[in-house]
Amino acid sequence: MMWLPCGCASRRVVSSFNRRVFRSYFHVEGRRRFNVAAFMPEAAGIQGLSDRSTLQEFSVSNGESFWAAAARHRLSWVSPFHTVQDCDLSRGRIKWFEGGKLNVSVNCLDRHVHTCPEKVALIWERDEPGSEVQVTYRQLLEMTCRLGNLLKRHGVKKGDCVTIYMPPCPLAVASMLACARIGAAHNVVFAGFSAEALAERIRDAQSSTVITVNQGVRGGKVIELKKTVDTAVDGCPTVQQVLVAMRTENPVAMTARDVDMEEEMLKEDAVCEPAIMDSEDVLFLLYTSGSTGKPKGLVHTQAGYLLYAALTHRYVFTYHDGDVFGCVADIGWITGHSYSVYGPLANGGTTVLFESTPIYPNPGRYWEMVQRLKINQFYGAPTAIRLLLKYGDQWVHKYDRSTLKTLGSVGEPINTEAWEWYHRVVGDGRCPVVDTWWQTETGGICISPRPSDPDAEIVPGMAMRPFFGIKPVLMDTEGKVLTSNNTSGALCISQPWPGMARTIHNNHQRYIETYCQPYPGYFFTGDGAYCSEEGYYQITGRLDDVINVSGHRIGTAEIEDVVNQCSAVAESACIGYSHDIKGQGVYTFVVLKKDVDVQETDLSRLLNDMVSKKIAKYACPDFIQFVHRLPKTRSGKIMRRVLRKVVERDLNSLGDLSTLDDPAAVQEIIQGHRELCGQQQQPPPQP
Repeated sequence: MMWLPCGCASRRVVSSFNRRVFRSYFHVEGRRRFNVAAFMPEAAGIQGLSDRSTLQEFSVSNGESFWAAAARHRLSWVSPFHTVQDCDLSRGRIKWFEGGKLNVSVNCLDRHVHTCPEKVALIWERDEPGSEVQVTYRQLLEMTCRLGNLLKRHGVKKGDCVTIYMPPCPLAVASMLACARIGAAHNVVFAGFSAEALAERIRDAQSSTVITVNQGVRGGKVIELKKTVDTAVDGCPTVQQVLVAMRTENPVAMTARDVDMEEEMLKEDAVCEPAIMDSEDVLFLLYTSGSTGKPKGLVHTQAGYLLYAALTHRYVFTYHDGDVFGCVADIGWITGHSYSVYGPLANGGTTVLFESTPIYPNPGRYWEMVQRLKINQFYGAPTAIRLLLKYGDQWVHKYDRSTLKTLGSVGEPINTEAWEWYHRVVGDGRCPVVDTWWQTETGGICISPRPSDPDAEIVPGMAMRPFFGIKPVLMDTEGKVLTSNNTSGALCISQPWPGMARTIHNNHQRYIETYCQPYPGYFFTGDGAYCSEEGYYQITGRLDDVINVSGHRIGTAEIEDVVNQCSAVAESACIGYSHDIKGQGVYTFVVLKKDVDVQETDLSRLLNDMVSKKIAKYACPDFIQFVHRLPKTRSGKIMRRVLRKVVERDLNSLGDLSTLDDPAAVQEIIQGHRELCGQQQQPPPQP
């Protein structure tokens, strides 16, 4: 099995809520004069900067100068760019660093091999604890080159798109980088999607080549990934070959189109000449759900994306050379692309690939891994934090987490209770928690508490501050900019930035209609946000997750945050449903913590009282249904669309449930909904 070309053995890495805020006292810089060159070498030539906030102001008001300096310093170019940007948000035209030529794999590998070839690039945290595998930059470059040559031998050309259906592992990263090396785009599909979902993405990307493994291993279970690919490609006439790596030793059926990837890689040369790419050539497609139900193939390009991923990785997480960065997201999502692969590798970092689950073999898995791998920055999802909170503090306290310096949260707004537990228990009250807001569309983090001045406050549950070059605005229902603070509105970004998606594959008109037309001249994120008196941003949820009760707009995340503050509640999900009188009512699903002994009627009363006191009476749930678990994707996102269909009694439109982590949860919720609505007045079905 050639997961490492040099047979490197596994070894360990040595190397109040009412205005209660957390102040960063983890730095000893105090109030010394701001040294811009020391903080951000990219900005060393900028004059008149007194602190990080003035650097932020400069990055917005002098965006071209800021991004040009960052691109020249952070990236290695074959040819310099002649135009920093050519963008028109109203028309959906986004171009950065035109004239520039580079290769992303060279930026992620070759330049680090020249300076530190034996530095660890990847730590593959396999499903079984203690069986991690390290891959150096030299080894990863060799793997990438051999695979790039193999792809070329099988007819993959510059401009083609290769679909990758693999769990997090070194060969998956090498597959992404091999595509970048030879000038092909990659389309990574999360290896939990069904054959139907995979086939739809292969067809839309028009891939002739698919890369997969014989089987996946997750949470102690074997997953038949090759069989899923076989079923998918039967409906994909463009597919000519499937490259198959061996994750397990179990043989699988191979057809004439299948290629034994590792065996064939050994026949290839360990040197692969990197293709010279234009800044705006396509780097990858990544499909994300759309409101229409048809996935959108968002397009990210070479230079701008890589620069933005690298800068945000370095400055949001205060990543320093020698740190071990632990992003536990799957590579099938944008978080895995930007913060498991491209950001850390562009910065010459050491990054963890996490194959398992938060509770395998027990709820201490994350923290045992932190101790064993000496992780310095940990980046995970609120849903996992809430899950682990249910199991109690003892699983955290069991392990040494003294290497941790920064804790990150990604994927959805983190509720206050989970934030405080994360900070107090996991971080021992000494690690800043960066609650990051961004999307597949943005390419990287856009709003986060850091970077900021060392003594700047962090407010629990708020994303807070825009990143360099990002200028958020809130819009009212009339499409006008809300200029005052202490207000809520639709979150837009008023000027382009290098990391943003350029288009939707084969459907630029849909890109314009989705992101550029709702508020002409602005990029519409689809999210709602609140801007506090101090100018801090809090994400209130998707605007399609905003409930309008008797003319009052309330974000589902706001209600969930209050419900989750109850000591008996592990997590919750709110949706709106059609109400004859109020327009919409509030239906809330609640998961209780383990071993909670309380009458559901009493708890329902308590939760309504809490919502009434914290928000308003109009926000109180009309129905509260207690469930054992919520329907979630494999990445941990709650499928509110499914919950909405259950409450609307539109069970024929539930759609493909194979992408859920536990499809059986839906049947339990349907049954519970019937029982609850038999006791109370049933929410009427949608017309």
